[in-house]
Amino acid sequence: MYCELFQLTEPPFRLTPDPQFLFASKQHARAKAYMESTVWLADGFVVITGDIGSGKTTLIESFLTELPGDIILAHISQTQLSPVEFLQALLVEFGFKPFRKPKVELLGMIKDFMVEQYAAGKKILLVIDEAQNLSRKVLEEVRLLSGLETRKEKLLRIIIAGQPELSHKLDSPRLQQLMQRVRLRFHLGALSKRETHEYIAHRLKVAGAGSRTIFDAAACDVVFRYAGGVPRLVNVLCDTAMLCAFAEERTTIDAGLVKAAVEELQWVEFSERLRAHGHDRDSTGTFVASSELPLARLEVLHLDRLVGEFRLSRGKAIIGRTPANDVQINSRFVSRHHAQIVSDAAHSVLEDLNSTNGVFIRSKRVKQQALLDGDIVQIGEHKLLYRDMRSAAAAAKLKPVDDDDEDDERDLDDEDEDEDELDEDLVENER
Repeated sequence: MYCELFQLTEPPFRLTPDPQFLFASKQHARAKAYMESTVWLADGFVVITGDIGSGKTTLIESFLTELPGDIILAHISQTQLSPVEFLQALLVEFGFKPFRKPKVELLGMIKDFMVEQYAAGKKILLVIDEAQNLSRKVLEEVRLLSGLETRKEKLLRIIIAGQPELSHKLDSPRLQQLMQRVRLRFHLGALSKRETHEYIAHRLKVAGAGSRTIFDAAACDVVFRYAGGVPRLVNVLCDTAMLCAFAEERTTIDAGLVKAAVEELQWVEFSERLRAHGHDRDSTGTFVASSELPLARLEVLHLDRLVGEFRLSRGKAIIGRTPANDVQINSRFVSRHHAQIVSDAAHSVLEDLNSTNGVFIRSKRVKQQALLDGDIVQIGEHKLLYRDMRSAAAAAKLKPVDDDDEDDERDLDDEDEDEDELDEDLVENER
């Protein structure tokens, strides 16, 4: 509609995952490099997570367009599947019609196909998008498939991508065997203010704007304030602002037009959205969870002086340098997304998110570790004192965790007992 007015060849802010519009921020470039490594290093999984709208699907599409010719690809994005349906979907990607076949026969077809392709000098890559929807049983099938190998290398290369719930699911003790095979793990966060400016300019340039300025600096600042650096939200707001400009026949978008678009969308500032979801900022500018049922808390210290506090509820809290993190530590020694803490009813687990300077507990660098009350986590020049509050919650007869997920898993276990027996038979036969 507005392309002619702005002298563009195509709309710059469409929501479809077009690889040519991929903006290679440092974190997106790093995630893509991790995915590319699977083509050459077939010795484990790569897991990419990111919040809704962070650009995971666009990143995957860009990666897939650059695959070499010797790669046979299976790309699965419809993930609300049973184990048998998952195996059928995989075979469909390979060109088979595997319907009305028993599970053992499906597994045999997959193995035979992989061995045949390996002998022909081909590499097989499985990419699973929206993997947060996979059940534990399906994830177990993925693990079993990853065990198919020759004397020198695996027959299947695997990339798993999904929303942050995927990380929480993979951290379950019941998926420990799967997690031991994860070689690289990366979380995509929101763009910084500077990156948001660059992102807007990049998409306009790809759409035909060249070096022309369509969004001025003040307009980009307002976009960041309301979209929070989330690419999908940036697209929605910028597209609406361009429609507002079209209605007024204006070829340059200023802060006023972006605010008019905000009113059309009935948005509030991104920080207000976070606050509405149980986050707030303390006097240091750090986001503080306002949960009524805290499981634990972190006391943030710099040079042994308390500078902030964060309460942990069920789920994941990301620690890093940028404001988009749950716990922001503005220090040059802290990576953009440095570490995360995943909490449930029983414990909190600290995980390093491939940071540059690492995470230390008792002077020992750790990759992943369950936290104990009183643990001090060293991140750069800052210390995080961990205080477990679960006993206090129990004493107050509070229930900090919804056990529905565990009930669902027990129900799923009962329904799939026969499939477990088949899995065991298959493994035994392979031995």
